[in-house]
Amino acid sequence: MAIHLSRIYTRGGDKGETSLATGERVAKNHPRLEAYGTSDELCCLIGRIRTILAQNSSFDLLRERTADQLTTIQNRLFDLGTILATPEGKEWPNMPGLGECDILLLENWIDAMNAELPPLHSFVIPGGSLLNADTHMARAVCRRMERLLCGLILHNVTVPAEASAWVNRLSDYLFVLSRWYAKQEGITEYTWSQRPAPTATSSHA
Repeated sequence: MAIHLSRIYTRGGDKGETSLATGERVAKNHPRLEAYGTSDELCCLIGRIRTILAQNSSFDLLRERTADQLTTIQNRLFDLGTILATPEGKEWPNMPGLGECDILLLENWIDAMNAELPPLHSFVIPGGSLLNADTHMARAVCRRMERLLCGLILHNVTVPAEASAWVNRLSDYLFVLSRWYAKQEGITEYTWSQRPAPTATSSHA
């Protein structure tokens, strides 16, 4: 797919339609658009995390360990967008894709960080630092994107198994990354504090 952007606005989408990678016109709220629009949203959030790392000199170790990983993920998210914007049977030679090697790469990164973390005994509540909160936000958007991919089957859109697995693994990576950032920053990691259901008497207190 050749990309040449010399003009930003075309007026082609003024009536609520846009083109898929093959030129086919669809509504801007088409499930494909929802899915790869969410991929774009996630890419932006990861870009924000990279920027936080770059602008804070105290994050040198965090940047050295993870900035290249985040850049790689952003590139693969663009590949995912291409997959989602291409109708079945319209693929072309050397089209971007996601494979088992991309899934294994995420798993390797997850295992390396997780080996440095204490085990969890409750659910994590986001917060403690901007970096931790933003990484959790990225993780939540990734989960939403995964739900959208699952929903595409209802619209007769088939998502490659490797792409779905990669998105699932990416949400795991972002979860572990948020915990690893918290540990490296030396901040307290908040966890869910359960309480019994309130009684009728206490609910009126």
